[in-house]
Amino acid sequence: MSHVQLDAAVALVGAGPIGIEMAVALKRAGVNYLHFDAKQVGYTISWFAPQTRFFSSPERIAIAGVPLQTFDQGKATREEYLAYLRAVVQQFDLSINTYEPIVGIERHASDGTFNLRTRPAGGEKSYRVGKLILATGGTDHPRKLNVPGETLPHVGSYFQDPHTYFRKRLLIVGGKNSAVEAALRCHRAGARVALSYRREKLPEKSIKYWLLPEINNDIEKGNIDAYFNTSVCEITPTHVKLRRGNETFDVPADFVLLLIGYEQDNALFKLAGIELVGDCGAPRFDERTMETNVPGVHVAGTAVGGTQDKYRVFIENCHVHVDRIVNALTGVAPPPEPEPLAQPES
Repeated sequence: MSHVQLDAAVALVGAGPIGIEMAVALKRAGVNYLHFDAKQVGYTISWFAPQTRFFSSPERIAIAGVPLQTFDQGKATREEYLAYLRAVVQQFDLSINTYEPIVGIERHASDGTFNLRTRPAGGEKSYRVGKLILATGGTDHPRKLNVPGETLPHVGSYFQDPHTYFRKRLLIVGGKNSAVEAALRCHRAGARVALSYRREKLPEKSIKYWLLPEINNDIEKGNIDAYFNTSVCEITPTHVKLRRGNETFDVPADFVLLLIGYEQDNALFKLAGIELVGDCGAPRFDERTMETNVPGVHVAGTAVGGTQDKYRVFIENCHVHVDRIVNALTGVAPPPEPEPLAQPES
């Protein structure tokens, strides 16, 4: 390594589940590292609606060898998993610079080290590190429809407490798991729910097996109005204009939820000079070491998937990234490939 004085051998960016698991592994391996996140620990999970349950069973989303116990022995809720992440951070006494976003990455060609600029509340800071690990996730910003009225105050892209919509007309745009779950929960909370989806029917292969019969039953009974083969033309304070073929019609709505997916913020990849490939803009990396085309920069977790349309990368199949990176940093051969999941639950 260079004679230049380093603040740390490694900088780790991202404090979601895989980022935290990565921090534990680095600490166990005796690697001197700094850990940053632009927001709070588990931030993406924190904006889930109250009592949202994970699709994966607890053992598949447990990290760092710490068992995840739930109140009812079922799938973890948002609240249980955030408490679990906080407990792991406390158990291993992890130091995480939360609310300290990275705003600059400069690689020194002479020795391969990196200068990082951050912008916490107190003013800009600078760090010199030897390696960089980006575990920044893939669901940073909601997708947009780019239609008039999308920014009105009653329109949102994050499903909040179902109580918000009690005895109100709610139109949900989307037709996959998040939209279906929100529709079911809000209907049960007393909302008058309508669903707009661009295809002719809900995608059976993309919706969890326990949700599909429920939503179909409520649609058949008229408990939830379904407008298939429709797209949104305009949103007003009182209704949403939908298009089906050459015709348009209005659906009354007090609230509108646009649950059409999320996009990755790849600004740090671009700052680091990482090559992005495919329609999803995924970073190019070596699967044995998780090192990108930029020497010394590794990626981990769902960040490797870019902006996913059909989710194939999620917590439960990202744990191996941690071992691959630690082995690469410590000069150990890559770990063996894990047995493929018989049926991913996420």
